[in-house]
Parts: sequence; structure tokens; C-alpha cells
Amino acid sequence: MGDPKRQRKKYETPSHPWIKERLDRERVLMKKYALKNKKELWKHETQLKEFRRRARRLLAARGKQAEIERQQLLQRLTRLGILPENAVLDDVLSLTIEDILERRLQTLVYRKGLARTIRQARQLIVHGHIEVNGQIIRSPSYLVLKEEEGGITYAKTSPFAKESHPERVVIEQAKQAGEAQ
Repeated sequence: MGDPKRQRKKYETPSHPWIKERLDRERVLMKKYALKNKKELWKHETQLKEFRRRARRLLAARGKQAEIERQQLLQRLTRLGILPENAVLDDVLSLTIEDILERRLQTLVYRKGLARTIRQARQLIVHGHIEVNGQIIRSPSYLVLKEEEGGITYAKTSPFAKESHPERVVIEQAKQAGEAQ
């Protein structure tokens, strides 16, 4: 007997598993964003498909409810920092998977210079060394809201919170060397 509250899978797998172009594209993204497995990529691709599907449906729809849903979709994507303030529905259709992957906590920790590499960013998050607005988040795939972006720091309980931590000194040096180039 199956559990009635069983989790539904939150992603769609590719309809054709062995298309070389797709596999190559996925390999590049996996490396660039240091994703653990294809499932992580597919989850974000499914999210993107869903945003686009809603946008296409709303472009065709008329009426008060459609207008409300249009505003909600645009507000959500703006809050996530995926779209700029005055975006329109056509902008949703031109989104790419990279737009979503750039909003992941793992990517932002690396971009802010809290980690030397994007892989190290993932490790710091999973091990509870990173917090967002005082809340420790252990999910590298967490999509950071625009307003939370400034609140990404080392957790107060983490040894990394001390500026004298040896690895943090190395990270700071790497960041300064990167800025000098």
C-alpha cells in the first residue's frame, strides 16, 4: 500500500534521453553551476517551463482574473530577481535556464565572494555555514529573493564568521586577486 501523502516529483525528465546537443548543453551548465546531478537542472528547467506556460496562457487570456494572474506572475519573478521591475509578459517568454540558475543560493554565495569556488559554495551551504537574513539555509538550490540578497552572510554559529579563520583568509586573498585582474 502506497503512502497517501507521497511526494510528487517536481521535475520533468527529457522526452528523448540521448540527444547529443542537449547532453552537451546540460554538461556545460552542470559544470558552470556545480550542480550535483541532472535532477537539479531538470527541476529548474521544469520551473522555467511552468513560468513560460503560464505566460503564454495569460497572453491569450482576457478579463479581470487574467489581469490579476498576470500581475502575480510578474511580481513573483521580479521578487525572485529574475525579471526587472517594469517587465512585461513577453520578457517571461525570453527567460533562459541561466536566468534561474543565477538566482540559486549556491551561485550567489560564490558571486559574493563568500567561497573560493562554486563547489565550495555548495559545501558551505550544505554544512550550515551560510545564512540568509539570520536563517541558516542548507539547500544550495534555494532561490534567493531580490530583497534577501544583501542578507547572505556566514552563519553566526559558523567558524567562518571569525575573520581570522584560515580558509576565510584564503577566500579573501582569492577575491582580491580576482579583482586585481
